[in-house]
Amino acid sequence: MTLRKKLLLFIPLLVLLTNGVTFFLFESSKTVQHSYNTMMDRMLLYTQSVQIADDNVRALYTYLLNPEENSRLALQQQQAALDQIKERLAIQQTEADIAGVLQGYVHMLETFAEQEQAAGTSESPTGALSYYEDAERTSSFIREEERRLIDLELSAYEPVYRSIQLEIVRMDWLGPAVFIINTLLSIVLALWISRSITGPVDRLVLTSQHLAKGHLDASYLPGRSNDELGILSEAFRHMINDLNDLMSKDKKRLESERLVKELELQALQSQINPHFLFNTLNVLSKLALLEGADQTSDLIVSMSKLIRYNLSQLDRPVTLGDELRHVQEYFTIQQARFRSRVEIRQQIDESVLGMLIPALTIQPLAENAFVHGVERMESGGIIQLVMEQSGEDVRITITDNGAGMSTAERDALLAIQDPPRTAPAKKNSMGFGTRNVIKRLRLFYNRSDIVRIESEPGRGTSVILLLPKPSVLERKGGPIHDVPSINRR
Repeated sequence: MTLRKKLLLFIPLLVLLTNGVTFFLFESSKTVQHSYNTMMDRMLLYTQSVQIADDNVRALYTYLLNPEENSRLALQQQQAALDQIKERLAIQQTEADIAGVLQGYVHMLETFAEQEQAAGTSESPTGALSYYEDAERTSSFIREEERRLIDLELSAYEPVYRSIQLEIVRMDWLGPAVFIINTLLSIVLALWISRSITGPVDRLVLTSQHLAKGHLDASYLPGRSNDELGILSEAFRHMINDLNDLMSKDKKRLESERLVKELELQALQSQINPHFLFNTLNVLSKLALLEGADQTSDLIVSMSKLIRYNLSQLDRPVTLGDELRHVQEYFTIQQARFRSRVEIRQQIDESVLGMLIPALTIQPLAENAFVHGVERMESGGIIQLVMEQSGEDVRITITDNGAGMSTAERDALLAIQDPPRTAPAKKNSMGFGTRNVIKRLRLFYNRSDIVRIESEPGRGTSVILLLPKPSVLERKGGPIHDVPSINRR
């Protein structure tokens, strides 16, 4: 049942109940009052008739002693009053045992009126006196009959008196009882409506407060119901369950990405134990010096420095100078390998070498230039590294004049999401290292336009890094220097 139906049903029912009880009490009191008023009206008529009869006797006596116009008019007024009281008594409805006595009483009043009329119109003083005496005796009979009628009324209406008294007593306790019952019903109904409305609302508010604090707990929600608050609670419950599911899926996805990126970085650093390789290279370098092979020793030292750099904490930013020295050691090794087949050119602006960048950024790009660019060339290979200022950015360009790549391959490298893999990636694949470098740079600088690749098949490749200067980063929100390693791999 909806809240609107509850309010429209129970509140009118309470009002109808209260009005019904009030109407019952009113009708009961009205019936008792009507019976009491009817009896009292007849008794008052009896008393009034006796008083009017006595007044008529006095008016007749005054008129007989002093038959003047004023006395006659006063007598006529009393006679008219007597006629009115007779008519009112004649139409009274009473009990059967009182009706005959009441009819005789009315006839007695008529007789009194005739005697009074005869005394007033008699021309003989003796006859007038005789009629006066008859009227006076009839008046005394009327007084006696009035007492008899009152006694009969009291006797006949004694059960009514008893019932009236009982009604009065019953109303004395019924009124407070009805008031107490109505008050209790009102309180119970108010509490029930309040509990069915404010209770669920309070629980919804508590749930929303916990949601605002990040606690996705549906235990505070009210139970299921068919009203609007029940529907709202179900919506909250579904929302919390959906949020929990999404958070669980997001945690699993992030964990999977973290594991994948850790594996990718480990593969990018080395596929053998780097400590063992570093120690071995040191031994070989010392041995080459002892044997007089200085060039071999230099190459081994360069390789050792590469391994040492890979063993450093790569989850922290390094300066562009550190990256340059690292890639120069790599160039030394590759120059010994390719000799005159490859020419390495460097154009370095030393004012940019103090800039911070993610570790192991430039060497994978230089390695791609060798492996995928000039490795198959018999001669004339050129690899150029340029570091310079370009407006508000530091521009780093790694260029080779090798095989180049297609537009589809270039777009796949620059794609924000990894392209689907339909086949296992080849060992030393270009996309493996380059894509991870691009991802880490985008996360570090919080920009998607950090890398640009210019390449055509047969015309070489240029990988261009546009790194914002620290002052520019401060104006735009700053680099993410504290991004965890999961997001830099």
